Amino acid sequence: MTANRTLVGHKFAGVISAYAELADIPLREAFDIFYKSNLYILIRDGISDMHCRSDGYLAEELQMELGLNALPL
Repeated sequence: MTANRTLVGHKFAGVISAYAELADIPLREAFDIFYKSNLYILIRDGISDMHCRSDGYLAEELQMELGLNALPL
């Protein structure tokens, strides 16, 4: 399924914001990391309906893609 471009744009922003908070990094750094990731490609291309998953879940997926351990709660 191909998502609406506006919806996908909002999803990108939400994931970037959630990842910045999760990784405790500035938004600009999270922005750069996200747009260089495989996760970005999956969401952009509508693979596995990734745009339907929560921002928090996708931020954790990005963290796993980067090989970082999950942060303790």
